[in-house]
Amino acid sequence: MRNHRQADLSRLLLVDDDPLIRLSLAAVLAEIGFSVRSAEDGLSALAEIGREIPDIILSDLNMPRLSGFEFLQVVRRHFPSIHLIAMSGAFSGDEVPSGVTADAFYQKGSGVRCLLKIVERVAHSRPLPVHKETASAPLWILRSAYDASGEPCVSIDCPDCHRTFQQQVGASLSLIREAHCVHCRNTVYYAIVGPVDMAPALPSQRVRRETKSDRQPQL
Repeated sequence: MRNHRQADLSRLLLVDDDPLIRLSLAAVLAEIGFSVRSAEDGLSALAEIGREIPDIILSDLNMPRLSGFEFLQVVRRHFPSIHLIAMSGAFSGDEVPSGVTADAFYQKGSGVRCLLKIVERVAHSRPLPVHKETASAPLWILRSAYDASGEPCVSIDCPDCHRTFQQQVGASLSLIREAHCVHCRNTVYYAIVGPVDMAPALPSQRVRRETKSDRQPQL
């Protein structure tokens, strides 16, 4: 049975790089009355917003090209009236994770009913004011390398002074990491796409191939 809601709260943009998740969630949300469009990453989603501004955005966080962290921050800054829901399997609980610009959070795998409750709640609430935008939304690092000592590291472009520095990657279990720019000492929060090998690399191991395992949709 379709739920009745105000027409101005019916347009939803679903953003996820997994086509199975997009297909499954779009079908569920359309069934309860939402007009659903979908995009495969943050850049594609921005193009969709350019065509028509949605009322609600449901976005994954771990995506190529433009991550959900960055995408949601951009949307909050330029389209503060849009209701934002972040989703990920990397965080647990229903609290919005630190560094995520969103009105609500859905943990992937916690069930469709849980998601529908979140969407319904957000659809009938007011979006966060512009001044509450998260200032510390993390950078999404798309590359990794090794420093001169053979330790795994990432190259970070400081958003404050716009200069690049290298940061060693320690054995942290946290998705959101913290670094300090060596040039201006600005605190930078960042996240890394994919697993990082924490073992020091031998010269023959500096270049390695990564394989992507089969992904199962988590609804």
